[in-house]
Amino acid sequence: MRKVLFFMFTSLNGYYDRGKPHLDWDNIDWHNFDEEMSALSNAQLNSVDVLLFGRKTYEGMASFWPTPEALADSPETAEQMNSLPKIVFSRTLDKAEWNNTRLVRDPVEEIAKLKEQPGVDVIVMGSSELAVSLGERGLIDEYRIMVNPILLAEGTPLFQGLGSDVRLELLQAKAYKNGNVLLSYEPVRS
Repeated sequence: MRKVLFFMFTSLNGYYDRGKPHLDWDNIDWHNFDEEMSALSNAQLNSVDVLLFGRKTYEGMASFWPTPEALADSPETAEQMNSLPKIVFSRTLDKAEWNNTRLVRDPVEEIAKLKEQPGVDVIVMGSSELAVSLGERGLIDEYRIMVNPILLAEGTPLFQGLGSDVRLELLQAKAYKNGNVLLSYEPVRS
């Protein structure tokens, strides 16, 4: 059975953005991203066959990855982001125009179907609100949180709005040369 992975960059004090309007790229200017992080990103993209997004993250990604700037700066990542099948979960979007993207209204039903289909893993990229919804329902199989060595003065807390506890077991903690630490967890299933 396919696994649903969740990946997110966060500050040491648990913020995933600066709390500004989501499409403002200054929200994530603090991401400690270098060649090692790029290699990790590409490895993750190579290990999945579907990208999952909430509306806000989708709009940000769709406004960047198809651009000439993205193709020039990160050609391998841009190629993967643009070519992989994508699903955006939204009740407010009317259409999803980014290449290879499907718009779905009900994430719970869709994720349950995806997990039963043949293929490799799928990944929720960013999209904290979507991760909260899926995590509460036991639909995320692995949480990958990249902690950046920064304390943000303000921002949006990761997993804000979580309505019930989700117990986790550490799978791996990996430190990188740039000071980032990747924490990988799986839910404790009772």
